[in-house]
Amino acid sequence: MRKSISKLFVAGAIASTLAVFVSGNAAAQTPITFQLNWVAGGANAGFAAALVEGYYKAAGLDVKVVEGNGSGNTAQMVAANQSQIAYADAVAISQLIAKGAPMKVLSTVYQSNPNAVLALKKTGIKSVKDLAGKKVGVPSGSSQTTMLPLFLTANGLKESDLSLINMPPTSMVPSLLQGQVDAILGSIDAYQIQLEAQGATLDVYRFADHGVPTVSTSIFASNSYIKDNPEVVKKFIAASLKGWSFALDNPDKTVKDLKATFPNMNEKLAASELAAITPLFCSGGAKYIGKAEDALWTKSQDLLSQVKLLPAGQDPKSYYTNDYLPPVSQMRACKS
Repeated sequence: MRKSISKLFVAGAIASTLAVFVSGNAAAQTPITFQLNWVAGGANAGFAAALVEGYYKAAGLDVKVVEGNGSGNTAQMVAANQSQIAYADAVAISQLIAKGAPMKVLSTVYQSNPNAVLALKKTGIKSVKDLAGKKVGVPSGSSQTTMLPLFLTANGLKESDLSLINMPPTSMVPSLLQGQVDAILGSIDAYQIQLEAQGATLDVYRFADHGVPTVSTSIFASNSYIKDNPEVVKKFIAASLKGWSFALDNPDKTVKDLKATFPNMNEKLAASELAAITPLFCSGGAKYIGKAEDALWTKSQDLLSQVKLLPAGQDPKSYYTNDYLPPVSQMRACKS
């Protein structure tokens, strides 16, 4: 009887120890709510990969990824301390920083903006200069439209050389398909996908390849969160970049990771979006995925201040820091 009691005691002690160990491990997982710029899709797939493939967990992080409804809104949330670490377009973030918002870009995933001029191949537009005299649909009130003069100037054109037609974003794709315009101003991760899904064969002139490379979608955080959680921020960035590297190598599995994280996500659309944005990760002279070079930030400040999206004379280094990136030996290099 005593032996039985002794065995029960030992078993109970082991179980208790295991419970404490498991509880301790759970407690060691630092919770993070990560705010996205938009609804789940290929444009933010790397974060779902980092979550499902276990990179965040391995770094001791318990990450919850939350969908967004626009870079501007996400940037405002961090500026107002409603969110601490998030993902949004670098221009939206930088505009608020220039106005005094206490936050910093930590890692740039899209090394160039996805803006592009799209034309049907049958239209016969074979170069940017061929846009002269053509009707070009532009989405009313968009930052793309604001940046169009930079694109034209870089390619020896003026706005007066084109017939620019402002229209609602929902009219852009059907207007091109129906021949109401010769080309449209859009992006490779939205209008291009919609057009190709309807069988269109396109000539695509990306801003990034034609004189207007600007930093784009980035991970950023409030200064207070960075100051209070420097090691957590470093771990989150490193794990996120591992997720993006996985996404580039394993797009099909990444789409499944997205579906597991966000069940209502459209898999076919996400796969197309992920394929479309792949060229942006190593554009703009980038040497490593997740790190925009200082020269690109300087170029972005110069270009964007010309169209008043950023204030003239602002120090580009006021927008970002590289202090929380992994050592370059641990980052994925861009192929030369």
